[in-house]
Amino acid sequence: MTLYEENKEKYDSIPADKFVLVQKNERLHDSEFKTKPIGFFKDVMLRFAKNKASVCAAVIILIISFFAVFGPGMNEYKYDEQHTDRINMPPKIPAIAKLGLGIFDGGFVLENRNYDNINDTTKYPEGCILKVKNPRLVNGQRMVDLEVDYYKYVGMADDECYWFGSDYLGRDIWTRMWRGARISLIIAVVSVACNVVIGVVYGSIAGYYGGKADMIMMRITEIINAFPRIVIVTLFIMVAGTGMFSIIMSLVIKDWVNTARMVRSQFYRFKGREYVLAARTLGVKDIALIFRHILPNSIGPIITSSMIAIPTAIFAESFLAYIGLGLQAPEPSIGVMLSQGQKVLLLYPTQVVFPAIIISLLMISFNLFGNGLRDAFDPTLRGAE
Repeated sequence: MTLYEENKEKYDSIPADKFVLVQKNERLHDSEFKTKPIGFFKDVMLRFAKNKASVCAAVIILIISFFAVFGPGMNEYKYDEQHTDRINMPPKIPAIAKLGLGIFDGGFVLENRNYDNINDTTKYPEGCILKVKNPRLVNGQRMVDLEVDYYKYVGMADDECYWFGSDYLGRDIWTRMWRGARISLIIAVVSVACNVVIGVVYGSIAGYYGGKADMIMMRITEIINAFPRIVIVTLFIMVAGTGMFSIIMSLVIKDWVNTARMVRSQFYRFKGREYVLAARTLGVKDIALIFRHILPNSIGPIITSSMIAIPTAIFAESFLAYIGLGLQAPEPSIGVMLSQGQKVLLLYPTQVVFPAIIISLLMISFNLFGNGLRDAFDPTLRGAE
């Protein structure tokens, strides 16, 4: 028995004028939003901007990309222009050389030189000797090490210089390095874009239909993924020759598998949701369900995995070039320059240092950038900052 039934007579005897309508004259409504509503991608950008490391990485990527596009045209040298009388020149930037910091001044140390010949202008042009170091006697001869302005030593004019030095054929390292960075970025971006397209289509079909189709398609990916990359690259080089096409195809033929597996897992996650079932009930076709209703929910992980895949592709291209399966001379790439520079690493370390710095910055920056995008696209981290 309810409380009303127990006290029915008591409640029914209360006069109607005793009842008052609360908030009769007030307008009831939800409280207004104090901030402007934002969309998903704007929220992603706001949360990404809070990650300082990822923002710095994005800036570094933009700077390197800028120099990769415009750097080769910033001086008068071409990437394949050879000057055999100017081989292995040290770096020189006139503005920095005037500061006297001991870097980028064109200085070089000539070891084990006869002290009696240092005043011979036919061997050492006037003004080229900067310092005399380590005087010593060797078999009765006075020997020294000479720190020289190498540009004056080889007879170059004061306004001629190589900003990052030259290689064993007298080619400008600045021009070749940025052209090599451009080629490495092109190969990485094109191969990753192809991997994303193939992986999204393949993974969408496997994840949406499931069953036997999914089982067969996944077994195919396992077979493809089992082939060694070196074998694939060698086969493409034998068929299509050396060049960007062979390298891009060798990166595409296997790397789309990871994207396909990731997209497949996302489809298994979302294809049973209520909005998908409702759309299917209304007669929406499979292709629309795949690309309009399910795939947009996977865009975050796809973008993130693509950004992380770019440094992997750059490293793979550099490794192939380093072992001699990459681009052939005179076309440069970061891997080709590292392979050539390591042969003279102890004598001319700058030929390795500059390309190594660029590829290291690219690898670290893309990884930090991808990690920042991953955190920004992850809805479970919203509000956790």
